[in-house]
Amino acid sequence: MILDLLSSRRFAPQFWAQFFSALNDNVLKNALVIILLYGGMVSERETLVTVAGAVFIFPYFILSGLGGELADKYVKSVVARRLKFAEIFAAIFAAIGFLLHHHPLSVPLLFTALGLFGVIAALFGPVKYALLPDQLALGELATGNALVEGATFLAILLGTIAGGQFVAGSNHPGWVASAIVLFALASWAFAARIPATPESAPELEITVNPWTSTVHLLKTLYEDKAIFDGMLIVSWFWLAGAVVLSLLPTLIRDIIGGTEGVTTLCIAIFAIGIAAGSLLAAHLSHVRPNLTLVPIGAAIMGVVGLDLACLVATAAIGQDVTPKAFLASFSSLRLLADFTLFAFGGGLLVVPSFAAVQAWSPRELRARIIAAGNALQAALITAGLLVVAVLQRSGIHIGWIFLGLGFASFAVVWFVLFNWRRRQDTSQDTSACQPLTCSRS
Repeated sequence: MILDLLSSRRFAPQFWAQFFSALNDNVLKNALVIILLYGGMVSERETLVTVAGAVFIFPYFILSGLGGELADKYVKSVVARRLKFAEIFAAIFAAIGFLLHHHPLSVPLLFTALGLFGVIAALFGPVKYALLPDQLALGELATGNALVEGATFLAILLGTIAGGQFVAGSNHPGWVASAIVLFALASWAFAARIPATPESAPELEITVNPWTSTVHLLKTLYEDKAIFDGMLIVSWFWLAGAVVLSLLPTLIRDIIGGTEGVTTLCIAIFAIGIAAGSLLAAHLSHVRPNLTLVPIGAAIMGVVGLDLACLVATAAIGQDVTPKAFLASFSSLRLLADFTLFAFGGGLLVVPSFAAVQAWSPRELRARIIAAGNALQAALITAGLLVVAVLQRSGIHIGWIFLGLGFASFAVVWFVLFNWRRRQDTSQDTSACQPLTCSRS
């Protein structure tokens, strides 16, 4: 099924447009992270690294509602093509920031460019996910979502490698500037080949005030408890992933004492874990979303989160540790195993949850429901990253943050099981779909 989807026009153009767009986001973000951590250009480097993640994700909270309305009212492929065209100009702006290497305005310009990429990503999010149920059968949804999620984390991996290599010890910022523009052009070219589908709600009136639109969509999302609970679970996955990825560079640099190569290795392992968990979840959801995997994935994240906390708290501080030296240590191998398993559990959790939300959503509201979920995720991620930034600024050890992630993951297990049992106990219709046993059509 995977090869069939990747060779099909109903999925492949969207997949590659998303891949190059996510790759571009991460080249920009991770090049900026390396500049902040290793460039010595600014103070409060660790805090700014966390803030960079919040700058990118915050537009999702404000603009996801507008993105959902645009995706429901107009032809989704046209919206995608125009957004990817606008991204070219954001890429040019980022390229200018890199070309002003070592200039005092370079970092502010790059933060601004990161925010612009976040704006376009926020508007594009409802389009890319609302397209999947229009183009794919129910049995293909989990696989399609797994491929999109896997592509996203592969883009994180490649973007981390490319962003780091482009700027680490380099006096040629033209490389990263050129790459960002070329990736934007590639994303636009693939988006132009996405097949057209009928408008879902052509009579819909666009809400001019994005804040009003976001609030209204969140209220709409809350009205269906099953979908709302699913979106909360998906949001936890993205929040946990964002926190881990924001902490990784600081953990490697300040506690492990690793070089940029060690940071890249750890993010690679994390991406591989997400892909493996996502593909397994897709395989076990080939007929319908297998929601039994959701609490299992959360439990794995909880156990591993606690082990990560213990490991980080007792880690020895090194200096200029290379990837080869890092791999020679048993504690380092244990750290990599923890990252892999944490990400694997996340893949098991998110793929069936999000596939179920897509399948359950009415077609005429699907893009707006996904948009509301994006806004919910953005709010939680932004708040979470800002809390982490405050904790870092206060001198809290990273180990305590990983401990919190572990306990929160166990809370997700309780949340899933409690809501399933509550609906099972209160349901009077024996034909009604229960979240952990079947799928709504």
